Amino acid sequence: MTQASMQYFFPMDNVIQNYAWGSTTSINELFDIANPGNTPQAEIWMGAHPNGCSKIVENGEIQLLSDFIDLDKSGILHEGTDIQFGELPYLFKVLAAGNALSIQVHPSKEQAEIGFEKEEQAGIARTAANRNYKDPNHKPELVYALTPYQAMNGFREFPEILSLFNTINLPSIASLVSAFAASPDEEGLQTFFRSMLSLEGTEKETAVQELLTYANAHQNDDLFALILELAELYPGDIGLFCPLILNVLTLQPGEAMFLHACTPHAYLKGTGLEIMASSDNVLRSGLTPKYIDVEELVSCTRFEAKPLKTLLTQPEEQDGILAFPVPVDDFKFAIIQSTDGLTLRPESAEILFAIDADMTLTHKSGEAVTVRKGESVFIPAYTSKYQVATEGKVARAYN
Repeated sequence: MTQASMQYFFPMDNVIQNYAWGSTTSINELFDIANPGNTPQAEIWMGAHPNGCSKIVENGEIQLLSDFIDLDKSGILHEGTDIQFGELPYLFKVLAAGNALSIQVHPSKEQAEIGFEKEEQAGIARTAANRNYKDPNHKPELVYALTPYQAMNGFREFPEILSLFNTINLPSIASLVSAFAASPDEEGLQTFFRSMLSLEGTEKETAVQELLTYANAHQNDDLFALILELAELYPGDIGLFCPLILNVLTLQPGEAMFLHACTPHAYLKGTGLEIMASSDNVLRSGLTPKYIDVEELVSCTRFEAKPLKTLLTQPEEQDGILAFPVPVDDFKFAIIQSTDGLTLRPESAEILFAIDADMTLTHKSGEAVTVRKGESVFIPAYTSKYQVATEGKVARAYN
C-alpha cells in the first residue's frame, strides 16, 4: 500500500461546467456556491473524467483525482473494480437545468464498442461535430431530484401516442400517422419515428407550424404549453413533436428514475443529482442545433413502450440508508438521512455529497473531516470502515 493509505478522506475541488442551458441561480441558492458572473452553472462534476476531473489534496499537494487513483488502483478503487473497469467507473454530478437539454439516446455497451471502433478506423476526429462515439462505453444514468425536475423518458404507450396525434390531426403528417395506426407495434413506431426525424425543408416547416398553431389554440393544456415553451428555445426543431411521443413527467424532490441505454430521454427543467457510467456518448434526436445522425440513432433505439407508472425507481432501506437499485455494475446510489453516526463499510471507492447540511466523517485512526453542504469527499476502498454524521441528507455514490 502507498503512503496514500495514511489518509482516508479527500475533500474534492470540483469543476463547474458552464453550459448554456444551465441555471444561473439554482446551484447558488441550494448550496451557497457563488456565481459572481451570473453565468449558467449547468453541472458540478465529481469524479475522474478527463473533461472535468476533480482535484484533491494528498500529502499536502494538490493533484487530479485521476492521478491519485493511478498511484494504487486496486487499493483505491478495489481490486475487483480495477480488474473489471481499470478506472473509476462512474461520474457523479449535480445537474441544474435552467433550459431543456437535447433529446438523446445513449448506446449499449456493445453498440458503443462497435461504433467507436468504426469511427476510429474511419479517422473521424473525436472532437468532430459529426462524431457519434467519443468512447467505447455505455452511459446508463440515474437522476435524483433535488427540486421539481421535469423530464421526458421512454416512449408513451402506443395507443396514447396515436390518440395524441389523432387529436391534433395535422394534415402534413396524416400519412405518417395512418401508417403507424395500421401497424401499431414496435416496427411501426420505428418507421414513424424515423420518418418524423427525417422531415426536411418545407415538409418539416409546415409540420412544425401546424403543431404550433394547434398548441397556441390549446395552451391551457400543460402538454401544449410545454411545446410552446420549447419552441421559444428551439424554433423550428422537429424535436417539438417529442412530448407527444415520449412520457413527460415531473419528479418531486427525493424521487429518482433510471435511464436505460437505447431509451430516448431529455431533461427539461430542474436540479438533481445524476450518476452515470463514465462515458460521453450521446446520439441526439431533437431540441438541438448539433449533429443528428438519424440512422445511427434509430439503430441504437429500442422502440418499446415504457408505461409512465413504471419509470420511478423505488428505494430500498438497507442498514439505515435508502438505496436506489440500478441494473448495472458501473455505479450504485444511495441517500443517507439524518444520523448522529452511521457506520459505513465501503467495498469500492466512494463519493459522498452533502445535500442540505454539513457532514462530518470520522475514521478509527482519528482522522476526521467536516464539509459544508454542496461539497463532496472522495473515500478510497482501502478505508474499510468509517462513520458519517449529518443533520440533513447525504448522497452516496459507489459501485
